[in-house]
Amino acid sequence: MRPTIGLTPLYDEEKQSFWMLPGYVEILEQCGAAPMILPLTANTEVLEACFALCDGLLLTGGQDVAPSFYGAEMQETCGAVCPSRDAMEAELLRRALAMNCPVLGVCRGLQFLNAALGGTLYQDLPTERRSTVEHHMAPPYDRAVHKVTVVADTLLSEILQKKELGVNSYHHQGISKLAPALREMAHAADGLIEAAYLPEKRFVAGVQWHPEFAFRKDPDSVKLAQAFVNACAENRQKKYCSRY
Repeated sequence: MRPTIGLTPLYDEEKQSFWMLPGYVEILEQCGAAPMILPLTANTEVLEACFALCDGLLLTGGQDVAPSFYGAEMQETCGAVCPSRDAMEAELLRRALAMNCPVLGVCRGLQFLNAALGGTLYQDLPTERRSTVEHHMAPPYDRAVHKVTVVADTLLSEILQKKELGVNSYHHQGISKLAPALREMAHAADGLIEAAYLPEKRFVAGVQWHPEFAFRKDPDSVKLAQAFVNACAENRQKKYCSRY
């Protein structure tokens, strides 16, 4: 059976609704998973029931991580935040790490992973870390706008078998101090960390770019998603075997 992967929802404050970009669902379906959009709630009983159905967790993009989450004061250049989502993802990540459940973070997902594990973020790259690298691209979003260097002997280099790749980059925040437990997997020409992972776990990783936009044209996006889905399938198999 397909592994079930829980996706954290995006939140629209103006419409008071949560939603999902179809690319997240489509790339996971293409790679053999059954995506499940999770409810936006910090209710631990609800999250426990939902997470029990999941073989993996995908932390999607969206609003900025609240600076209070990583011990910083909110600056004027920080974008909109969603504290309820921060609380939800913190609870889900805690459960995932405790159970060695595969996790993939995309854009905000990488930033949240770093903040949750003790790292810090730039609240606004253009004002805090000026660069000639285009980190906030204009549409269309399915094209590479800059290159990243892949760090050797990391999960990403193992998956892609490449030293460099082009990425679609659309973010105004980024990793400032890398969490102690994380290891860098890729960086841009200006040195900004673009991917990181938790070496002690089966598959806990995040990328700053957007496979959900690029996968129809970019084989590397599919390879990354497929490796994540494969890890989720292995997790499902182990859970199934432990019951019998």
